[in-house]
Amino acid sequence: MGYLIDPKETIEVLNRYRFVFQKRFGQNFLIDSHVLDKMIAAAHITKDDLVLEIGPGIGTMTQALCENAREVVAVEIDPNLIPILNCDTLSAYDNVTVINEDVLKLDIEALVKEKNGDRPIKVVANLPYYVTTPIIMRLLESDIPVESITIMVQAEVADRMQAGPGTKDYGALSLAVQYYAEPFIVANVPQNCFMPRPNVASAVIRLTLHKEPPVDVRDEKLMFRLIRASFNHRRKTLVNSLMNEMGQELSKQRVLDALSALGLKETARGEEFDLAGWAAFTNKITELGK
Repeated sequence: MGYLIDPKETIEVLNRYRFVFQKRFGQNFLIDSHVLDKMIAAAHITKDDLVLEIGPGIGTMTQALCENAREVVAVEIDPNLIPILNCDTLSAYDNVTVINEDVLKLDIEALVKEKNGDRPIKVVANLPYYVTTPIIMRLLESDIPVESITIMVQAEVADRMQAGPGTKDYGALSLAVQYYAEPFIVANVPQNCFMPRPNVASAVIRLTLHKEPPVDVRDEKLMFRLIRASFNHRRKTLVNSLMNEMGQELSKQRVLDALSALGLKETARGEEFDLAGWAAFTNKITELGK
């Protein structure tokens, strides 16, 4: 698709601009065409789509997105990459806008409304690993109309996103992602697919957002507070975890009564609950608090 997927071309561009990789931005550029093709295919990009790309780097994947989408908005935090993108690798494309900004500070809602109205966008990104979770949660919890998020992340983070109850990878991130979206791991990606090589394996995961939440919970914010409190002390029982974190506002008796009403033992642990279980527990806690 994009000629930049050739490592020699990538090196030539980097040398031409005397580009120096910045550890603080977690920069690892994709140089494997098979992985790129899998990402683009998994994202189901069409000529009707506005695509938000986070961290375009030197524009390798951006080129492929431009060839498949109606319009691409690429948000890049590193100012040293902007001349490369605007004056070189993306100069042949008239359907791309490059924004030099931290995506966590950008008003994405306003940007999407201006460019796409109320229609949902698709997000594609090779995310810096140090900021993966905040970016994902920003996209999921906001009012941005998003249809899907196809991203390259650290392999163990991808595993956590789709993990189920009782497994070592299951936790607050699993539940948050699965509340908002259906996760699907598209491909596992070894270190040699990047320049420079990262220290960890990666994976491409697609999150297809639910049109409606899969469970009925009366107080979404409370549910996630309970979940976080539980997984902050995952070796303890749910009762003890909640008392440690929320004891000033939540009585032990109320927690015990909620478990009893659901037919659960007081030795139950949060890691045993699936999303429906957490919703039922939260609704019972809410009900007993009135």
